[in-house]
Amino acid sequence: MTTASGLIIADKPPGVTSHDVVARIRKLAGTRRVGHAGTLDPMATGVLVIGVEKATRLLGYLALTEKEYAATIRLGQATDTDDAEGEIISAVSASNISPDSLYAAVAALRGEISQVPPPVSAIKVGGKRAYQLTRQGAPPVLEPRTVTVREFAVRDVRTRGDLIDADVSVTCSSGTYIRALARDVGAALGVGGHLTYLRRTRVGPYRADKARTLAELAESFDVLPLADAAAAAFPRLDVTAEQAARLAHGGRLQVSGSANGPVAAFGPDGSLIALVTREADLYRPLAVFAS
Repeated sequence: MTTASGLIIADKPPGVTSHDVVARIRKLAGTRRVGHAGTLDPMATGVLVIGVEKATRLLGYLALTEKEYAATIRLGQATDTDDAEGEIISAVSASNISPDSLYAAVAALRGEISQVPPPVSAIKVGGKRAYQLTRQGAPPVLEPRTVTVREFAVRDVRTRGDLIDADVSVTCSSGTYIRALARDVGAALGVGGHLTYLRRTRVGPYRADKARTLAELAESFDVLPLADAAAAAFPRLDVTAEQAARLAHGGRLQVSGSANGPVAAFGPDGSLIALVTREADLYRPLAVFAS
C-alpha cells in the first residue's frame, strides 16, 4: 500500500524531542520519508507540523512562516540554557520589579529586533551544532540575528517570594527564540530570566486546537492531503492543463498574479502541481509535486 502524502499537525508532548515525534510518525505511517518544520525544545509542547512523503518538500517553506506561543517567564533567576532545563547561574531578587518596568522591558522587544540565539541551540558553527560545542565546554559566540516580534504581551503576573512569573503571548517570525526573549527581559530588568513553560499555539494557518496527540494518531492515523495543506498555507494559482504539464517538467510560466511566492499552483483537477516563486515576469518552480 502506498503511503499517502500530506501533513500531520501534531501536538508535541513535553519531555520528548521533535525527532522523537518524527520517529513515532514514521512507524505509524510505515515510511521513513517523514520530516518536521520548526523544532520544539523537549520542554515545549504544541504545534509541530510534520510532512509525510511528498509533503516533506513543503516543510522548508512552511518553516519560514509566522508562529504564536504561550509562555511563562520566571524573573529573578538566569539559567545556562535560558529555560528550566538548565542550571541556575545567577539569582537576584525580583521583588522590587514594578509592573510598569516589566511592561516596558517587554515592549522594547517588539518589532524588528536583533537577537542573539541561546548557546544551547541547533545553530551550526564550524560544522557543529551550538549545543554540542556548549556541552563540550566550548560555547560558541553566536552572532545576533534580525527577527520580527509582532506581538509580545504580558497576560498575567504572579509573585513567588523573590521570583516573578509572567505569563506572556508571542507572535513572531520563524527563527525567533522565545528563550532568548525571556533571557533579554530578565537582563533588561537586572534580575535575570528564563522560561518555565512554552507552548506553540500556531504555525502559519495551523493551530493547536486542530493538532492531534500521538495517542490520537495511534488510534486513527490520517494526513491532511497535500493539496489541502498547500491551499491553507500559500497563495493559490490555478493553471491550465498545458501550463500544469509545463510546470511538472520544470518549465516556467508568465506571471498572472501579484503574489511573489511561494505560490501553490493547482491543475484543472485541483491537484497540487508545484510551489512556484516569481522571478521578474515569470513563475519558476521551487518544488514539483505532479507525477
